[in-house]
Amino acid sequence: MANYTKNPDIIANLSPEEFYVTQESGTERPGTGKLLDNKEPGLYVDIVSGEPLFASSDKYESGCGWPSFTKPINKQNVSEFTDKSLGMARTEVRSTFGDSHLGHVFSDGPRDAGGLRYCINSASLRFVHRDDMDAEGYGAFREQIKI
Repeated sequence: MANYTKNPDIIANLSPEEFYVTQESGTERPGTGKLLDNKEPGLYVDIVSGEPLFASSDKYESGCGWPSFTKPINKQNVSEFTDKSLGMARTEVRSTFGDSHLGHVFSDGPRDAGGLRYCINSASLRFVHRDDMDAEGYGAFREQIKI
């Protein structure tokens, strides 16, 4: 098992938007994320720690303006917290080891896939194509990526 940590060298090299989203619990503007329309097979990992978060197989078009997933690829790598900002109660999603703000989870996802919608900022993610997963140390997750 890899050792995923909050990497200060990576944090120092984040773009202003990536820093704002992951370190200051910000949100990218809807419809602007680099991974919103990505339909390639692969794995979405925390941009700071590299911990595996979501499979392309669980990504779907929700129409919300951010990449949406039905579930994490490894529940241990995703932590949930109550977020009462903006005058409402929501469930914030953070990476467990990198402590990066990822987005929020809502209960309006596809019923046939568990009913959850993980609404995630592209700026908090790095995409690893299925063809590159072995070389980047994510081979153990290859079978979970359906083509």
